[in-house]
Amino acid sequence: MLTKAKVLIVDDDPLNRLVLEKTLQDEHDVFLVESGEKALELIKTQQVDLIILDVVMPGLDGYEVLVQLKENPITQSIPIIFISANKSHDDEAKGLELGAMDYITKPFFPSIVKVRVRNQLLIKQKNDLLEKLVSIDGLTEIPNRRYFDENLSREWRKCSREKMPLSVLIMDIDHFKRFNDTYGHRAGDDCLKKVAHALINECARGSDFVARYGGEEFAAVLPAIGSEAAKAFANKLLNAIRALKIKHKASLNDQHISISIGVATMNGKTQMSEQALLEKADKSLYAAKDAGRNQIVALD
Repeated sequence: MLTKAKVLIVDDDPLNRLVLEKTLQDEHDVFLVESGEKALELIKTQQVDLIILDVVMPGLDGYEVLVQLKENPITQSIPIIFISANKSHDDEAKGLELGAMDYITKPFFPSIVKVRVRNQLLIKQKNDLLEKLVSIDGLTEIPNRRYFDENLSREWRKCSREKMPLSVLIMDIDHFKRFNDTYGHRAGDDCLKKVAHALINECARGSDFVARYGGEEFAAVLPAIGSEAAKAFANKLLNAIRALKIKHKASLNDQHISISIGVATMNGKTQMSEQALLEKADKSLYAAKDAGRNQIVALD
């Protein structure tokens, strides 16, 4: 069963909200709010796929709401359809220049609204697919470094705002160059795929995130996870790779493929930049390597 798209209707006129809801509710999950302020509040906790936004409203008008949505990296890609009783071409042009995808004038025809909403959702679906494709590592088929950076930024902002901890893990396959030199690059690619999927399979929570960081490095983002829980999760990853039992006779620390893991945590009380968090995880990784590899280090 296909998931219905979520459409947010923002209009101060209760009759318009009712008509739009009845027009769209058979095909979509519809949310209704009567002001720009309430729309911005709802967006913080509810993901939506498209917004139908009235231009003229008390308080924040549609233009101001649109500007705030486009300034926020989390909401900037949501398609906006303006709806207004004002038939001025200048107003329509202003909305489109600010980033609205379409403009409907009142009184509107429900059949036209349906088609325009459907068209914008199809465009969004295609754009989301393209975005996903450029965010996936071609070899391992897990998220790539680009998507890791985006995910970390998003979770860092959320955890900072809500005073929650955030943990980052950086992992490296031990002596991987020696593995490639011994078994060949095809075997090396196969090893990377197996390691990637073993790591992904340990992500039980929907918010846990693992990506290929580069070469033989992987990284994880763990929102709302403190230091001890992050180390426990890292231990699960360490054991998952050991359980693969991929032979590595050229390894200097084991007879099988192993990983070293560096852990860093931003607690909910002390602020730490994204870059500082990454650097701390990286330093912890190098400490794990210096200590003999095949282990976890979380520097204080």
